[in-house]
Amino acid sequence: MLKLLAACGNGMGSSLIIKMKIEKVLKDMGLECDVHHASVGQAKSDARNFDLVLVSEVFVKEFTNCGDAKIVGLLNLLSEDEIRTKVEAALA
Repeated sequence: MLKLLAACGNGMGSSLIIKMKIEKVLKDMGLECDVHHASVGQAKSDARNFDLVLVSEVFVKEFTNCGDAKIVGLLNLLSEDEIRTKVEAALA
């Protein structure tokens, strides 16, 4: 089972909305996953506990020392098409 983290610089409410979008996309893709959400600050310290971290492209460079976690930058955090495309690429 994939472990994903949705992170947003705007706070926990925004990341919860992004989390719901990611869950919908991954369900449509037939992937079994466990999706969490956090602020960017919290996500930077927790990233190593996840397979994928989805965050705005603006914050990607702030994620260092993330172990094996892949950091996926999104231009539009609410775009299901972009989430699908970038998750597929990260898992390939």
